[in-house]
Amino acid sequence: MTQQTPETPETPHWSEQIVTLAEYPEKLAIVKLPPGAEVPRWAESSSLFSVTATAYETSLICAGRSVPTKTPSIHPLKAFRVVGRIEEGTVGVLAALLTPLAEAGIPAYPFTTYETDWVMVRVVDVEKAAEAWRGRGHTVMAAVPITKAETKSTTRKPTDDKTGKTGKAGRTAKRQAVSKKGTGR
Repeated sequence: MTQQTPETPETPHWSEQIVTLAEYPEKLAIVKLPPGAEVPRWAESSSLFSVTATAYETSLICAGRSVPTKTPSIHPLKAFRVVGRIEEGTVGVLAALLTPLAEAGIPAYPFTTYETDWVMVRVVDVEKAAEAWRGRGHTVMAAVPITKAETKSTTRKPTDDKTGKTGKAGRTAKRQAVSKKGTGR
């Protein structure tokens, strides 16, 4: 065991991780598409929108309101985001969030982005999930919407790298690029 000095602060055990979760109001869906599928026109963006492509499937996380009835999907879901940036290498954040849900019998659908973790739960389980997290010391609050002014100042409009077009042309180019490459990065 390492002796603690002022230079080596003690890292909490994974089960002691306490976080603040922001609950997003949109109803989401996790949608299964065939391998290599393009992002469908009906796929609407929301607070959490993701395209994940593997050799076996293409999955979307998108607004649930426009998903066709016969399309394989898990919905309706609500998303909770861990507030703040999680430093690379931090251990146990998802374990600290998923363990109380498992103990309460709540299915969970985790998702990790570059800066933080998200956990989606069925809409019918939202209150029970929040109660389970609060019982472990986590804070659950409503997400604060980002205004268009904040979005414009912090994000770049999608562009087509070849033409430099923005707006609808850029979004179309971005969707096509995501579909062809299989990732958004």
